[in-house]
Amino acid sequence: MIFGLNQSKIINVIDSKRLERDAGGKPLRTFPHPALGAGLAAVFALAAGRIDLSVIHAARWLAPSADRGRALGSLPTECLTPASDPRVAYQIEVGRAAFRTPLTLGGQASRAGLACESCHRDGRGNPDFFFPGLSGAPGTADVTTALFSTHRDDGIDNPKPIPDLSGPKARLKISQAPGDPALAAFIHGIVTQEFDGAEPPPAVMAGLAAYVRALSPGACPTAVREPLRAATYIGNARRAVQTAIAALDHKDPATAAFMADAARGQLGLVYERYDQPKADAARAALHAADLQLVAANAGVRGGDPGARGKLAAWLAALPAWTAVVERQEPQSLFNVARLN
Repeated sequence: MIFGLNQSKIINVIDSKRLERDAGGKPLRTFPHPALGAGLAAVFALAAGRIDLSVIHAARWLAPSADRGRALGSLPTECLTPASDPRVAYQIEVGRAAFRTPLTLGGQASRAGLACESCHRDGRGNPDFFFPGLSGAPGTADVTTALFSTHRDDGIDNPKPIPDLSGPKARLKISQAPGDPALAAFIHGIVTQEFDGAEPPPAVMAGLAAYVRALSPGACPTAVREPLRAATYIGNARRAVQTAIAALDHKDPATAAFMADAARGQLGLVYERYDQPKADAARAALHAADLQLVAANAGVRGGDPGARGKLAAWLAALPAWTAVVERQEPQSLFNVARLN
């Protein structure tokens, strides 16, 4: 494991046609075939003369019909309403980082590398999402499945369209009115029951609700999409580490550690795209940054009074190693031309 992500291949071959029927004629869920997995998919891809994209986590749940360059080389723009209240702004940043890390969901989803952001890219929807055993048509997911949950499996194959969390609030089934506890309770159920995740720190749960509540169509930029670059993930890591420092200032080391681990996951998303042989310097820089963050987080977890300074030192070192990574970006899988 590196950068807080499980790098194991996920089984991605499912016979979705083999459906048993219950007495009422409804299709019952089936489970994945034993491992053919991403390794076999890579063989077929190489035989066809295409670059194996299974090294990119997001490519593993990409609909076959999707435009690979668009889906893996760009993102919807984030529709995030800034908060004037520092307390709310802090909560939003905690939630934003938690929204983007598989650590939040836990269980099988976490091991596969899935985060809230996998289905709701930058807080939007994801019409290209297709996870074997979870999706029907692209852009759908069955959230009542034993594939990820021991609590909410209904035994029926019933994937639903993934909602755009940045769309009109009236279209969402859960109230997001300030002060209404329904959203926090709903998200808690998603994490601990829908995905069998462990109970996150209270500030993380509050942050997720604050982040989702801050998503609004009125905050959407003019541009609908933006390029996905190494700087995108590095920027997410920077914000997560800044939030970890803020959590320490709030005397909340559990949330600080969660934020630091979330930052490591973002570095992993950069690392996995540097597949070219000449990427040694970029990969070495990322690995060193990760190890520095591991050491800082060990201090957070161990109550080291110098942990805050170590996180601050990581932020201070960020521009130097980022420059190394960005110099080699044109040869990496951030280059859209290599994705098609």
